[in-house]
Amino acid sequence: MARAVERAIERRGYLVAEAGTGTGKTLAYLVPAVLSGRRVIVSTATKTLQEQLWQKDIPLLRDACGLEFGAAYLKGRSNYFCLARGEEFARAPTFAAREEAALWPRIEAWARRTETGDRSEIDLPDQFHTWKDLSATSENCLGRECARYEECFVTRARALAAQADVLLVNHHLFFADLAMRTSRAGVEILPEHEVVIFDEAHAVEDVATEYFGLQVSSYRVEELSRDALRAVADRPDLASMMRETTGELRKAGERFFQAVADGLRQGGTPARGRGFGPPPRRRPARREEEEGVKAALTPAVMEGAQRDLARLDESLAGLRELLADAVTPSLSQIARRAGELRVEVAAVTAMKEPSRVYFGEVRGRGVFLRAAPIDVAEELRERLYQRTDTAVFTSATLAAQGRFDFFRRQVGLLPELEVEERRFEGPFDYARQAALVSPEGLPEPNDPGFVRAAAESIRALTAVTGGRAFVLCTSNRNMNAFHEACRDLPYQVLRQGDRPKSRLLDEFRSEPSVLFATASFWEGVDVPGEALSLVIIDRLPFAPPGDPVMSARLRALEEEGRDGFSELQVPAAALALRQGFGRLVRTREDRGLVAVLDRRLVTKGYGRAFLATLPRCPLLRTVEAARRWWLGG
Repeated sequence: MARAVERAIERRGYLVAEAGTGTGKTLAYLVPAVLSGRRVIVSTATKTLQEQLWQKDIPLLRDACGLEFGAAYLKGRSNYFCLARGEEFARAPTFAAREEAALWPRIEAWARRTETGDRSEIDLPDQFHTWKDLSATSENCLGRECARYEECFVTRARALAAQADVLLVNHHLFFADLAMRTSRAGVEILPEHEVVIFDEAHAVEDVATEYFGLQVSSYRVEELSRDALRAVADRPDLASMMRETTGELRKAGERFFQAVADGLRQGGTPARGRGFGPPPRRRPARREEEEGVKAALTPAVMEGAQRDLARLDESLAGLRELLADAVTPSLSQIARRAGELRVEVAAVTAMKEPSRVYFGEVRGRGVFLRAAPIDVAEELRERLYQRTDTAVFTSATLAAQGRFDFFRRQVGLLPELEVEERRFEGPFDYARQAALVSPEGLPEPNDPGFVRAAAESIRALTAVTGGRAFVLCTSNRNMNAFHEACRDLPYQVLRQGDRPKSRLLDEFRSEPSVLFATASFWEGVDVPGEALSLVIIDRLPFAPPGDPVMSARLRALEEEGRDGFSELQVPAAALALRQGFGRLVRTREDRGLVAVLDRRLVTKGYGRAFLATLPRCPLLRTVEAARRWWLGG
């Protein structure tokens, strides 16, 4: 693999390399990248891998090979403590909950001594709402006009990044930078580079789709109103008028987004897909609260919101007009944000670009309106490949049924481009170390009796391995239903969202456990050894029916006379299933079972595509057969 990466860098070309877990792919691309002498960005999908590269692989490369090179690690702006916003917050701190208020003294002490301002240094809950008041975004950062600019943790991190030979980032930061470079002249986040290496490249299409589109939300209106009030805290001449203006803005925003949410609920479907929204902390009563709602924006959905849309537009214009003569950086910034939000709301609600799909989401107490490219491959050809002549894409899951055609279509690597394709098998003997279980007799996943029957299978399978299981679900709804049905298992029973992810994993490793989870545990989670001996997957991870982006892409394929189900839905779901399968075997000593509770894996013709994408191992059809295999029979 290292030789293949070396060739790609030398000939300034493209490489697609699937490398199984345990191949040492990080060193395989780092060594030729460093030896090339070119400036390299390594982009990952997960913070877990980014931190592994920084804390383990980069030091190992320096120590073992004696290589001298500059490396840096850069995160998105919101990961860093903002000195200016922290000072502002400290003058009048307000908290969403008492638990967050109790952490404030520890945060203050950390902020005084930290050298990096990186949130990961301090153990905060995953859902720590006060952090948004202590960090900055591209919207509310004052940049060079900020009095703390030279001391700023982001400024210092970017200065180190600019000097690095190898810069570690994540896909979100990379594509945020690429979107800014190609839409705003002179605006950039990352330094110039000659080579980009995408690890966990299976996530590139989804992240690029997010950043090459537009998003407006109820949260943006709330934050703009709050920041505007704070910006005039020392301006009694403006305070009264600002309270009135932002009060109108808040009301207009609440009414507009509530009207849109009502329209989405009437015309939308529960967003059951892997990765939609954070799981709730308790089981809610209504399905849309549990799953969220995601639906296309249509004239019918927007019909009841038109009057409120006009009021929101007037309120944003009024805030901008109020600050038209602003001379301070903070007030000028509020005026700019109001103008930009007004333009973006108009663009998303006009729904005029045929190359984009327009949709809305209701998630928790937030409402999000989005415009996303239907064909992100074309965007990548225009924005990435015309600017970067050397790109390496690697992951353990890129080939569907042994071929890279699907991935290449996703990321716009056309057949006429010179792309080297390589598959590198990992060191694991799946035929010996793993078995796939597809229990007979289960109903179809949409059958009303599926959850009850699947829960019985979960109980029987976890008895085989003595717990030590992940139950990976394609929806929050199923996760909660299975968790409820299995609460009395004779093992520690855990659920994603009840505690921070890191603590859940620590507890899972500490004693025999069964962990019920959704999106964030399907990939980037590493539990080697006997602690994880069973992975149960509730159903084949197809995108949910009615998903607006998937539906738009299917229509585009069908208009070309192609079969969207076999060309898009099946390979996407097969690769997602392989990601879930990959949680099981992490070392040569690991051994265990992967159970898929979806009968379609063996009863439908397309099930062969899923089986051909998974590692080759025994297929077992009963819990008793699984027990015999587990016991070595």
